[in-house]
Amino acid sequence: MNTILITGCSSGFGLETARLFLDRGWAVAATMRTPREDVLPRSERLRVLPLDVTDPDSIARAVDTAGPVDVLVNNAGVGLLNALEGVSMDSVREVFETNTLGTIAMTRAVLPQLRERRSGVVVNVTSSVTLRPLHLLSIYTASKAAVNAFTETLALELAPFNIRARLVLPGRSPETSFGSNARARMGMDIPNGYGELAAQVFAGWQQSTEEVTHPQDVAEAVWRAATDPSCPMRLPAGADAVAWSEAG
Repeated sequence: MNTILITGCSSGFGLETARLFLDRGWAVAATMRTPREDVLPRSERLRVLPLDVTDPDSIARAVDTAGPVDVLVNNAGVGLLNALEGVSMDSVREVFETNTLGTIAMTRAVLPQLRERRSGVVVNVTSSVTLRPLHLLSIYTASKAAVNAFTETLALELAPFNIRARLVLPGRSPETSFGSNARARMGMDIPNGYGELAAQVFAGWQQSTEEVTHPQDVAEAVWRAATDPSCPMRLPAGADAVAWSEAG
């Protein structure tokens, strides 16, 4: 039986991915900052583990408890929506600690066992905003673009060990709390001169008729990345993400 370890499973993309792999017969180690077993169906193949990807001790405990894994999915992330002038350097570091360094740290923790078995897959979930720049997302986009570059280069050094590294790039998903959380992190820190721009951005989102990304789209893309050795390096997930990738 194959085993997958997924970070950030309390809601959204991670939760839906855990459900899909359980439905398809995999053993799943679903990790969350604060574990909640009630969000996933009961199964002997499920383990819900605490994990903070910014804490080395937490990473070590989760990886040790999960045991041998065949696929690692780095999905945990935080959003940040603001003009650069309204973002403190502490906030910048917080975003990169989770989105970028957390992904790198988890990958380093799991790689030795994959390399020893000469088999495995690392799937990193980033964002389609790395394909199409959007207002007020410079820090978030930078943190995800760094993971894109990291993954593509990592894939080269892991290929001799029969380990694959792939990227899943979701679009905008109104069904998750990610966007609202990112906006909430803006707080009252919109810098002088950017209020009109922020209002236009928010209004545009509310009026948007663009197709969007559903959690199922991301789960299916992760499934393909995990199970299809012939899939491309970058897998846009969601109608909007696919459209953006084709336009680019």
